[in-house]
Amino acid sequence: MHVSRYGLLALFILAGCQSAPTPAGPTAPPPVAPTVPSTPSAPTPGPAPAAGPATYAELPGWNAAALTAPVEAFRRTCDRFTRRAWDAPLSLSVPWAGSAGDWEPGCAALIAAPDEAAARAIFETQFVPIEIIDKDGKQKFTGYFEPMYEARRSPEAPFTEPVFAVPPDFVENGDSPLQRLADGSTRPYPPRADITARGGPAIAYAHPSDVFFLQVQGSGRLTFPDGKTLRAGYAAHNGQPFKSVVNWLIETGRITRGEASMQGIRAWMDRASAAEVREAMNINPRFVFFQSLPEGDPALGPVGAHNTPLTAMGSMAVDPAFHALGVPMFVQTSAPSLGGDWSGLLIAQDTGGAIKGPVRGDIYFGTGVEAGNRAGTMNAPGRLWVLLPRAVAARMFAAGLVAALPTSDQPG
Repeated sequence: MHVSRYGLLALFILAGCQSAPTPAGPTAPPPVAPTVPSTPSAPTPGPAPAAGPATYAELPGWNAAALTAPVEAFRRTCDRFTRRAWDAPLSLSVPWAGSAGDWEPGCAALIAAPDEAAARAIFETQFVPIEIIDKDGKQKFTGYFEPMYEARRSPEAPFTEPVFAVPPDFVENGDSPLQRLADGSTRPYPPRADITARGGPAIAYAHPSDVFFLQVQGSGRLTFPDGKTLRAGYAAHNGQPFKSVVNWLIETGRITRGEASMQGIRAWMDRASAAEVREAMNINPRFVFFQSLPEGDPALGPVGAHNTPLTAMGSMAVDPAFHALGVPMFVQTSAPSLGGDWSGLLIAQDTGGAIKGPVRGDIYFGTGVEAGNRAGTMNAPGRLWVLLPRAVAARMFAAGLVAALPTSDQPG
């Protein structure tokens, strides 16, 4: 799970990119998908691709794009594909992405690729790039990161805000969770104010502003005085609508727009009373619960919605209504922290509540303050191509979803 776009400020103002990964640790085996036909007869409900596939010569910056991180990320995705039935679709909502078996040849080749040059050649020979177009012309790319915060196992100033675990009265019900009452009846899960007022199980305690931003990001690492670290992984949310705390702080004159940053909001929380901080946080009825996970490999990011650890500058969050998780994507966009204009390969491995639309991506920048600063500069339009196995692209062509397969002196 991660931050929303328009940069970090936009995330604060609009909504957090809270992905909802499967509640399992990085080493938990993914579930086996049910066996269903891989080539549904109904046309795709997903986005309309461009008039035809591209060649790799048409991908801006393809030859110079760094592939080490995305190939590493894709190998983890391939491991998930191999655990599924051969004819299990990558996504029930995005049938044009094909089945697990369609991806096996490309996965096998990339797993064995000894270096970037070999990986690039494999993509060029086995995958077809197809540009995705939003019919309304909307396109946006933002960035998110995994924060790292100091915490305590019991409350002590200034680490007084609980990082709540899922309470025992929580009943899963899709995006509309329920609360089970003492008499056995249920009702919609209550808003933030009710949850914080009554208390509940907590995995740790942190500074109130850090918990605020942890909920925006949806996951993070917590460090303790004894040197131990745990991951606070997304577990669930209470189903209430999101409302911007930052907008309220600005509208009520508590901060200026120039102070609407992580640093500015924390500075306000430090000078405000505990009651004022609670009032501000309760403006947003949406509440995120966390689960305590082992840190695992500190070089890897949190587990994303595809149930694989995220890879810095190799993973991206997308809208699952339009894209199948695990698909490689080539993105052209820009950001100050990326040196201006940038293009590169990313793997769709996460989702987010604010990530909506076919040409919408949230790039994962890594862990810690520097990654957060870089992610915060990311808020720009761009272009997006999906890289599909040739068999999948050929079916799209046969179904009339793309005009033609590419013909070029390029392998792709």
